[in-house]
Amino acid sequence: MNASTYSYAPYDLLCFSHLRWDFVYQRPQHLMSRFAKRGRVFVIEEPIFGGEETTFEVSMRGENLYVVVPHIPQGLSGQPLYDVQRSLLQDLLTAFEIESFITWYYTPMMLAWSDHLHPMATVYDCMDELSAFKFAPPELHQREKELFERANLVFTGGRSLYEAKKEQHGAVYAFPSSIDKEHFARALTINEEMPDQENIPSPRIGFIGVIDERMDLSLLADIAYLKPEWNFVMIGPVVKIDEKDLPRRDNIYYLGGKSYDELPGYIAGWDVAMMPFAINESTRYISPTKTPEYLAAGRPVVSTRIQDVFSPYGEEGLVRIAESPQEFVTAMQSALDEDTADRRRRVDEFMRGMSWDSTFAAMAELIEGVVQNRREKGIAV
Repeated sequence: MNASTYSYAPYDLLCFSHLRWDFVYQRPQHLMSRFAKRGRVFVIEEPIFGGEETTFEVSMRGENLYVVVPHIPQGLSGQPLYDVQRSLLQDLLTAFEIESFITWYYTPMMLAWSDHLHPMATVYDCMDELSAFKFAPPELHQREKELFERANLVFTGGRSLYEAKKEQHGAVYAFPSSIDKEHFARALTINEEMPDQENIPSPRIGFIGVIDERMDLSLLADIAYLKPEWNFVMIGPVVKIDEKDLPRRDNIYYLGGKSYDELPGYIAGWDVAMMPFAINESTRYISPTKTPEYLAAGRPVVSTRIQDVFSPYGEEGLVRIAESPQEFVTAMQSALDEDTADRRRRVDEFMRGMSWDSTFAAMAELIEGVVQNRREKGIAV
């Protein structure tokens, strides 16, 4: 690879992400792909352990977008591990002649080996309350406090998370989950069935997303029991929970993870979309990207009372909110019987102007403001 690939922006972007680029296409991919249209973006992932050499693997995901994966031998932990990662990061900066850059964090944990950098600006895109997730490291709170002290800007993935973080930093901005409307609106005109879904009888109730501790598996099992004539399609990887704990019934289908490009084709074959999230600490601040995606795809939606779904989508009558299995069944039946044209009209009106492009533009403007302010104060950038 030619490490001297040109950049036509005044700075590069180093994105420190705990989420693998090729895992699930979500907020980081939407935003970093747009930043890459302006200049070089390096998405630095968590290390892969194994092998004998300490190195980093760099691969491209389109023009100007580099995914960087450190490879580190087994057995390192604590400060020695941080020292190795710090050294690899410095090697990356040297190899690609990265000099003027901003840093963008999705996890405070990566600050442990990148705190020596001198960026033009530091952004913390706090898309989730990571400390509430299963297997969260105990030092995460302290690392986040350190990141708040360093960050120029803090973005939150939803309104409820904004309310929780706004007093902890002087420049916190809410950027709820947005939507690539044209991509998901393809579901409105797709007539061909996806091969592994076409033999599942209707009505089909579907879910797309990571299946983990945030899912109310008991609720799913109870709904499927109450309506054996309905079929429930679950699309997404199973993470942090044992697959043996998944409810198994003849009318529940687990189809695994799918590519972002395939998603509209699956949603097109559904009658209702669902979000059977558990109500617990891990879901307290989530703002599911699938909410506007389902709506843009033309599906009625039923969800548990996740705060950032209830407000605004539930309050606007765009998503049905249910709690008990029987309430879910009632809401789904109502969704099956509703006036489709009226719902789509109201969705179009509500989502007018909502897009990842506009979210990116607003974020980029705030970053430019930080950089310009530093220039005006004579701070080297």
